[in-house]
Amino acid sequence: MESVLANCSVSISELKKNPSALIEQSGGEPIAILNHNKPTAYLIPAETYEALLEQIENYQLGVIVKERQYEKISAVEVTLDEL
Repeated sequence: MESVLANCSVSISELKKNPSALIEQSGGEPIAILNHNKPTAYLIPAETYEALLEQIENYQLGVIVKERQYEKISAVEVTLDEL
């Protein structure tokens, strides 16, 4: 049996009835959409999705910074006037 990674879950039939009400009732938490009692998707409010994307972007930027910090040894120092 698959794990449901949400506190709230609904069937696709329930979702079709009133998706806006479900989103409002979830309070920003994910809603597992079930098909034959198995999660097929997760529904999250747009605000939550945007926050997740921002967190992912911050993580990716952090990885780039860590990778490039070792390049500092070979960096050439210049002033703004030289540019």
